[in-house]
Amino acid sequence: MSNFQPACTLAEVPVGGVRAVGVDGIDVAIVRTDDEVFAIQDECSHAAIALSEGDVDPVGCEIECWLHGSRFDLRSGKPTGLPAYEAVPVYPCKVDGDVILVDVDNPLNTDTEM
Repeated sequence: MSNFQPACTLAEVPVGGVRAVGVDGIDVAIVRTDDEVFAIQDECSHAAIALSEGDVDPVGCEIECWLHGSRFDLRSGKPTGLPAYEAVPVYPCKVDGDVILVDVDNPLNTDTEM
């Protein structure tokens, strides 16, 4: 059963950018590429640093942790660059009008726990 909750508006996340939000007590980084929106837990699995403070690669569909350079695939949460080796939870999200909705109860990659 899905439990989509409002996270922020589409206008609050610039194309190629990221916004930190809280959804049902979970810190989430909302990332916007040219044509997609992603929701990933806002904590690097390597050093417990906010991913929302890092850089977004909209072409490669990745976010990079600013502290040690770990990169994560926005679709799977899997690390694509060391030193991180554990995935980060990613959540279903959708846009309804101008509102981005996220379901933190049903991660897309169920093999991750933080």
